[in-house]
Amino acid sequence: MSLPLTGIRVLDLSNVLAGPFCGYHLARLGAEVIKVENPKGGDLARRLGADPQRAERLQGLSFVAVNAGKQSVALDLKSESGREVFLRLVKEADVVLENFRPKVMERLSLGFDVLSRQNPRLVYCAISGFGQSGPWSARPAYDQIVQGLSGAMSVTGDTASAPLRTGFPVSDTIAGLTAAFAIAAALVEQRHSGRGRFIDVSLLEATVAAMGWVVSNHLNAGVEPQPIGNENFTAAPSGTFRTATGPLNISANEQKQYQALCDLIGRPDLKTDPRFAGREMRKVNRAALSAELNKALSCKPAEEWEAQMNLAGVPAGRVLTVSQVLRQPQLLERGFVETLAPEQDGAQPLRITRPGFRLDEEFSLPSPPATLGADTERWLQRLGYSYAEVEQLVSSRAVGTPKQGEADFLPVRVAADGPIS
Repeated sequence: MSLPLTGIRVLDLSNVLAGPFCGYHLARLGAEVIKVENPKGGDLARRLGADPQRAERLQGLSFVAVNAGKQSVALDLKSESGREVFLRLVKEADVVLENFRPKVMERLSLGFDVLSRQNPRLVYCAISGFGQSGPWSARPAYDQIVQGLSGAMSVTGDTASAPLRTGFPVSDTIAGLTAAFAIAAALVEQRHSGRGRFIDVSLLEATVAAMGWVVSNHLNAGVEPQPIGNENFTAAPSGTFRTATGPLNISANEQKQYQALCDLIGRPDLKTDPRFAGREMRKVNRAALSAELNKALSCKPAEEWEAQMNLAGVPAGRVLTVSQVLRQPQLLERGFVETLAPEQDGAQPLRITRPGFRLDEEFSLPSPPATLGADTERWLQRLGYSYAEVEQLVSSRAVGTPKQGEADFLPVRVAADGPIS
């Protein structure tokens, strides 16, 4: 089986989420992704997640979520020997991915200019909070900070709860997908022309770009976006409504859908009510229409309404919890959750989610997330280091291997030049 990125080698220096999420997608598309980590603890996410025991073993569940299928080489890039190993790796690579603050790699003498001299075909992707330039470029950034600065929090929630962050790190996630898209495009050019590229991904800009409709309404119509809770600002009735058993999302965005909804709930009079007959009037009188719909919907459970509406061509769906959606036949039949091979005999197997797309060829099941430094010695040998040189690198702590022992892998302190999320 050959996946689209088979034969591509990626050096993934990133930490926590934005970069690793990007690298995970590249790995699932067939790329060989080598996670280059600090020997003193590795990726910060190794110590994050809901299972403290796994976190102590540097296999935290946050790390597991986006690092399956990757190798691990532990290098101290602040040491001359560690940088030399990395430069040799760069000669063998197609992509370098990092999410340090701007100028960190330059201070290590490993910036794009240096690396591209080693490998002119190199695609270098730098993910940062605000981009490589501009007055905010040196600021520390995590997802929460960017959600606030981007305006996303200002339009999330309602007038009582806003500003409100999303329930997952949306800025990190969007930036990771943006980076994966840009890298894939640059690799097409690399294959055709042999040209390398420097890709500058900003969490802030990726988030604002994803708010396209909201931003366009402001830029071109002078609308100041407002938080409207579970309502859809483009149409009505389109939002969350109350039923006998719980909330139900309904999106009757088209005229025919609205009319079908009115008939279905036994309120055909709402079709001709002058307050609601036209699309724009329904938006103006959104609150009054929602009140009428909530009264009509209160007589049946959400499950029953959901089935009837979808059968009638009215998009509707219950509001599920994470545990509920993972048990739905739709995801179960498509094998969205995968079970990895146990890391060791008797160990509880880990479960992860697939990417959000399918190919006409099945993804192979990835290997479990690598132990910190699991592939260091193998790559040193492949790069031409002798046994004695490998032993010297290990003893000097310029590189890390699992045989050094768990006690030697200490947590990474988040410093001024540390990773963004």
